[in-house]
Amino acid sequence: MTGRLLADCESVHGYVVRICFKNGPPGRVGAELEWLVAPRAQPRDHIQLRSVENVCSAAASLPGGSRMTLEPGGQVELSSQVAPDLNTCWHGLQRDIDTLDRLLSRQHLVRLSTAIDPWRQPVRHVSSPRYDAMQDYFDRDGAAGRVMMTSTAAVQVNLDAGLDPADVRRRWGLVHAIGPTLLAAFANSPVHAGRLTGWKSTRQRVWQALDPARVTAVTATASVTEDPAASWAEYALAAPVMMLRRPGRWLPAPGFTFREWVNGAAGLERPTEDDLAYHLTTLFPPVRPRAWLEVRYLDAQPPGLWPVPIAVVTALLEDATAGDRAAEATEPVCNRWREAARLGLDDPPLARAAARCFDAALDALPRLGAEPGLLSMVGRFVERCVLRQRCPADGQLDQRSMSDPRPRTERSCCDDG
Repeated sequence: MTGRLLADCESVHGYVVRICFKNGPPGRVGAELEWLVAPRAQPRDHIQLRSVENVCSAAASLPGGSRMTLEPGGQVELSSQVAPDLNTCWHGLQRDIDTLDRLLSRQHLVRLSTAIDPWRQPVRHVSSPRYDAMQDYFDRDGAAGRVMMTSTAAVQVNLDAGLDPADVRRRWGLVHAIGPTLLAAFANSPVHAGRLTGWKSTRQRVWQALDPARVTAVTATASVTEDPAASWAEYALAAPVMMLRRPGRWLPAPGFTFREWVNGAAGLERPTEDDLAYHLTTLFPPVRPRAWLEVRYLDAQPPGLWPVPIAVVTALLEDATAGDRAAEATEPVCNRWREAARLGLDDPPLARAAARCFDAALDALPRLGAEPGLLSMVGRFVERCVLRQRCPADGQLDQRSMSDPRPRTERSCCDDG
């Protein structure tokens, strides 16, 4: 592997400070939108990979500048360009979604409106050395890894880390504090593989069932400090190495942590900065620093709702007044990740926090220059969902109840009761 050798754990800390938390004037917005894809006529059937690959080839140049990629289960992902503001991000992604839908239609495919596959069992369609090694790693602890890789979809919001170290600390703390509340408000995955799971966000439940050393919130770990960079470096050092990249073959789960590798305990040459950079891509906490803050805890949304979580997260982080209000509102529920995934806004403390957070976001969006159409979208979501203590998952459950008056709640493959 290339890059400078890491002499010791302090070298890891130095790399994280330089690379993972870039200071500078905030305000830029980006997003990554994932969707499950199914045959239009028979959505319970699995896709033919060639059809989705044809879409990806045709989407090589999208009008809004997004990049399309395929996930292991054939999910499609649009990664937006970095936009100077919320409106630009919204319009660019909408143009690209419109184009994507036309391309999918030509292949007789549709995007699904949920964050976990409601009908199909996990099947991996995309093969690569990374995905092969990742599946091998996760398979050692059960089925949740395959479900995560092949059957889930998310909205990810990317925002600047902060103006200076103090602002980075504020934004880092805030984006974690609001996490359970926004997870609950946007939960959208109550049915998987034909079964009610008992969770409003089964997608998030799947993530919670994976290796805790690489999916637990950084702010909830024993190594947490007031310095986000130090916390992230310690998190990375404590995590097991998922795979060793070697010419000709990749070795999954070599059996040591990155700290042990740096300290020479693995009997290998010390890792390089390139090895560290790759190791960081195998860590999946709810918020991941990548020079910017990547917010990973939001379910994919039904049609037309995807701009709402992007707008709300942006408003709460970019507007200091809204952020202060959200921090106060979510302080009592900032660790209720499990309750948020299971109950959504049926949980009264989370419902109260959500009402206050969304009110703060609605106040902030005009100050950020949000256009009337986006404001209206967020306002409708508040009226129809948040103030009624409902999340998108409840709409799916309503539809299922109408088609089956006696639905059963059954255990998920990754449930522990």
